Amino acid sequence: MAALVSANSLAAEALGVGDCLGSLAPGYDADVIAVDGDPLTDIAAVRRVVFVMRGGIVYKWAGAKPR
Repeated sequence: MAALVSANSLAAEALGVGDCLGSLAPGYDADVIAVDGDPLTDIAAVRRVVFVMRGGIVYKWAGAKPR
């Protein structure tokens, strides 16, 4: 969990944009990466990206193969 937090909210704070990025909260800009699995119990889940949402648009790779 600490590594995932560091890659998101702590990175935003370090870059000076912690007031609008790095958290899922009202008024924040949210980009979401959805993964297949629970990265807290299986860190390899971060390699199995299902979709990315950026600016309210969902992006999926057309060549993705179901597991």
